Amino acid sequence: MNDDESLRAPLRDPFRNAFTRYLAATRPAFLTVTFAGSLIGLGTAAADGLAIDFARALVTLLFALVAHAGANVINDYFDALNGSDALNTELLHPYTGGSRFIQNGYLSLAEMRRFGYLLLAAVVPGGLWLTIGSGPGLVVIGLTGLLVAWAYSAPPFKLMSRGMGEAAITAGWLLVALGTDYVQRGELAALPLVAGLPFALLVAAILYINQFPDRRADEAAGKRTLVVRLGPQAASRGYAMLVALAYLWLLGALIAGALPASATVALLPVVLSVRAARSLMADAGHPSRLVPPIRDTIAAANLSGVLLAAGLAVSRLFA
Repeated sequence: MNDDESLRAPLRDPFRNAFTRYLAATRPAFLTVTFAGSLIGLGTAAADGLAIDFARALVTLLFALVAHAGANVINDYFDALNGSDALNTELLHPYTGGSRFIQNGYLSLAEMRRFGYLLLAAVVPGGLWLTIGSGPGLVVIGLTGLLVAWAYSAPPFKLMSRGMGEAAITAGWLLVALGTDYVQRGELAALPLVAGLPFALLVAAILYINQFPDRRADEAAGKRTLVVRLGPQAASRGYAMLVALAYLWLLGALIAGALPASATVALLPVVLSVRAARSLMADAGHPSRLVPPIRDTIAAANLSGVLLAAGLAVSRLFA
């Protein structure tokens, strides 16, 4: 089997029971960015001298992960409806082209729909419980996050199909950091927005680069993503601009004193992002060659988020 074939969707059901099948349908490997985003929210609260309530932090993290899982499943459902996943012959599994659970017959269209909406609905009771100890602002943050998760794929909004997927992802992961901080702080603050934005942009870069192998299928299905609109070569330069904006914002916040000096460690993954940008610009028109820059993009977002959270958390030690 060659490298290209190994990156296609699996053809046989590898799951022994329903639990593992449904868990895998959420694409759990991608949930790490939500874990990192929640850590940033905890880091900003700690940086401002708040004592972290770990029980509430764990509940916040759990329901943020459930919301992200629900968004992934809903995305697969609507991509099955519009036909883009079925048309995709250049996917790089497991990075692009969806989970393939519907296409491979692991779960039916109706089962994916029910599961996705059940996950999103499950976030509501946890959010209401957290609101009791934090404040009504969490309701606004939570409902906005659920709306973004749904509108990303679902009509009439279909934000990704209109070239607004990156904006939706940036907003969604900014809300993860803001909401986690709010649970601890009990009020809105600027720090989680300042700290969360560069991370959210790096998460958006994951979506952006994943659109390159999916470009032809998306275009055939009528999805007008940014990569479809711009074409591979121009879009590859757009990727470089997106990740540059993330690191420049972070650097500017450090220079301005809006972030503590200890958060400088979050700049280290720029090496991965630069390598990914160079690889993408060289091979934007060759989807089968894009696994290395996709992996670098995922690693850069996760690593930058975790390092930023750690830098924020320890900043009080140097105050």
